Amino acid sequence: MRIAEGVEMLELNLGPMTIHPVILFDRDSWTLVDTGMPFSVPALRELAKQAGVGDLPLRNVLLTHQDIDHIGGLPGILAEEREAPVVYAHPDDAPAIDGKQPFVKITPERVEQLRQQMSPSDFGLFERTFLHPTRPNVDRTYADGETLPIGGGLTVIHTPGHTPGHVSLYHQPTRTLIAGDAMVAAEGELNGPNARVTPNMEQAMESLKKYKNFDVARVVCYHGGLVEGDVNERIAKLADRS
Repeated sequence: MRIAEGVEMLELNLGPMTIHPVILFDRDSWTLVDTGMPFSVPALRELAKQAGVGDLPLRNVLLTHQDIDHIGGLPGILAEEREAPVVYAHPDDAPAIDGKQPFVKITPERVEQLRQQMSPSDFGLFERTFLHPTRPNVDRTYADGETLPIGGGLTVIHTPGHTPGHVSLYHQPTRTLIAGDAMVAAEGELNGPNARVTPNMEQAMESLKKYKNFDVARVVCYHGGLVEGDVNERIAKLADRS
């Protein structure tokens, strides 16, 4: 779905759920926000091409946090690129993404499920990337409040709770908030994070107050998609519940 020229929300159907990575692109390169599941890279690539990236090089991968449906496609993406993109994550989640600390929510049982769902070669790539890596996966870490020189300006908002290093990204030119999993949407309505998969719900709700510092025209929730209309007021109501 086109948000603006060079800004696209993808609708990636994974069967039991649809997720919404975001891409930003210009005539020279493109940037991907979150990478989907390990098996979803071909579909993600096709959606990106349909959106207009064509054969442009992928310059940056911005990870909102460490959950498998956000980082799972990274090994496949890195394996396909001739020139490796710069991978960003918050320093509180980077050690898990780099294989130096356990994932907050990817249990050994979940790893075994992935082994059964994936081909041996794909699982081997996943294992070498995240479980027994030979090099760091994260090239650069975010600072809260930092503005990245991507797409005309992306401001990093550290919104912990769902994971320690969860971030949201505010695209200044279009006033679009890329919320990651800090909020979810259902039938066009904004809600706080999914309590079932949010270890520190109190902190996650407190994080929503940071959004009050931004003039938001629209929100992209990774789970639920695009929400528009009176967004600032709707965010304020959610934040005031914390």
